[in-house]
Amino acid sequence: MKLKKKKGNGLSTLENRYGWGFITPSTILITILVFIPMIQAFITSLQSGLANNLRFVGIENYIRLLSDQTFLKAAGNTFLYLIIQVPIMIILSLIIAATLNDKKLKFKGFFRIAIFLPCITSLVAYSIIMKSLFANDGIMNQLLLNLNLISSPIQWVTDSLFAKILIIIAITWRWTGYNMIFYLSGMQNIDPSIYEAAEIDGASTFTKFTKITIPMLKPIILFTTITSTIGTLQLFDEVVNITGGGPANATITLSQYIYNLSFKYSPNFGYAAAVAFVIVIAIVILSIIQMKVGGKDND
Repeated sequence: MKLKKKKGNGLSTLENRYGWGFITPSTILITILVFIPMIQAFITSLQSGLANNLRFVGIENYIRLLSDQTFLKAAGNTFLYLIIQVPIMIILSLIIAATLNDKKLKFKGFFRIAIFLPCITSLVAYSIIMKSLFANDGIMNQLLLNLNLISSPIQWVTDSLFAKILIIIAITWRWTGYNMIFYLSGMQNIDPSIYEAAEIDGASTFTKFTKITIPMLKPIILFTTITSTIGTLQLFDEVVNITGGGPANATITLSQYIYNLSFKYSPNFGYAAAVAFVIVIAIVILSIIQMKVGGKDND
């Protein structure tokens, strides 16, 4: 049976119908479950009050954000985690992946599983472990005391500075292995002859890493940077389970503040939705910047 070619795309009419048949259910589901709720959430952000008694207030909620000290604190903490933690995690992931990609390394499978394991660990379980490790009488303080690096136990959870450091350590420990898998997969697809040619030219291990590995992994690095940025801007579980946002909101994030506005304080779903859209706007802006900067050489 001859299939009539459809002009323009080179597909037959039957193939074109099959294509639409495959994507239509997904498009409908995404529209119902994602786009419609997003529109409803934006409408809610222009309202104020309880869910059954909302009144339209326009951009009043967004104006209120500028003078809300708790919001400003949460935004500052969230972007602090982003600026410090994401670069550290990306660099660590690259170094670990390069190390585990060495053909001479023994027990590579064990190390890969061990480093990736935190990613599939229960958020609550690993938060409890972190609190235990960094407790006043925990292993970390005992180790630092035995090494004479500190004279008294560090208040990891109750000190505002060290509580932030603890959150950064926790999310770095959990997600470094996740990014490592992407880099390791990319490294294994790099033609070994490129490295062999570099070795013949006398290139050092560091030179090969910076001049060959990193440029070849640029699309993957861009992808992991964007996903890590999105994840950090939505940071919630670690803060709630480890520090509870304390002490005195020293570690609170935007996502936790949204939760507090909706379920902990007197419920104000309109204002909570406005805070949520700040995260959406931040994600869009940062993703565009990262794609413009990181995607220049891929155009």
